[in-house]
Amino acid sequence: MSIYLKTGKVLPEWTDYNGHMNLAFYIHLFDSSWEVLLEKFNIGEHSAKNEKRTTFAVESHTTYDMEVKVNDEVDMNLLFLDFDKKRLVYKLEMIHKKEKYLASTTEVCSLYVDLSTRRVTEFEDSKRDLIQSFIDENKDKFNSENLHLINKLKK
Repeated sequence: MSIYLKTGKVLPEWTDYNGHMNLAFYIHLFDSSWEVLLEKFNIGEHSAKNEKRTTFAVESHTTYDMEVKVNDEVDMNLLFLDFDKKRLVYKLEMIHKKEKYLASTTEVCSLYVDLSTRRVTEFEDSKRDLIQSFIDENKDKFNSENLHLINKLKK
């Protein structure tokens, strides 16, 4: 099971000479989908601009399972999320909207960063509570199989 985040559409300028979406734009779609949750947890763009706190991805593992082409629509879903005082590990999937096949997955480890010092910092209690509440409400939908970065968490 998964948690729907948003739908994306493959734009012509995202395709390469092979006639399918270039890998950079898979990452672009995953990153823009993750923003849905960053905003929910108050650690996205608004936080970066106003509080000088946000996340930096430091490691990822991406699979390219089946190609997507111009004008294909894909549903972007959360498969897994966990965190510690300073890190988030999450896994997203990209599902072809019409044909329902798995196009790609990405698993990412992100650090919470104080932009004024450019150093890793701990989540504030209010943000930690938002993340934990979301996990508690949705953990029965998470799939923890085939995780590569979960050992990055320091629990």
